[in-house]
Amino acid sequence: MAPCVLWIDEIEKGLAGRGGETGTTQRVLRTFLTWMAEKQSQVFVVATANNIDALLPELVRKGRFDEIFFVDLPDAANRTEILRIHLRRRNHDPANFDIAEIAVATDGFSGSEIEQAVVSALYAAHALGKSLTTELILAELLLTHPLSVVMREQIEGLRQWATGRTVPCD
Repeated sequence: MAPCVLWIDEIEKGLAGRGGETGTTQRVLRTFLTWMAEKQSQVFVVATANNIDALLPELVRKGRFDEIFFVDLPDAANRTEILRIHLRRRNHDPANFDIAEIAVATDGFSGSEIEQAVVSALYAAHALGKSLTTELILAELLLTHPLSVVMREQIEGLRQWATGRTVPCD
């Protein structure tokens, strides 16, 4: 199938090497490491990890993955675009909403948390027999505690770890 991109989402869930691993996990990890070291085909390997500490050093060293990027929470411009995408995806014109106000209210939210606020507001609108509005989305946001609040210490620790060790994605 080469050339191709092999995308592994949350690699630490399947290939973590610290504590609790089974013989099967160890065999899969060894096979994957060997394949990465010896592959001749044009396969570009990309992986995401929410907990890079769970990965073994031999998996993240140069030569296995060429770069480690750090993607932080979206800034205002990106939150605005995320809102537009999810409104359009659900057949709503972003021009009918105060996107700037919603973007401010979503500071500290991940893209998936923004999406879920839109989805929850749609359910609320349906339950009320109303159309989706800026106010309904804002009300859902007030009910949401984003991970940047719930797991503040872990996220700040990850940001500190990433500084000087990763390529920042702005």
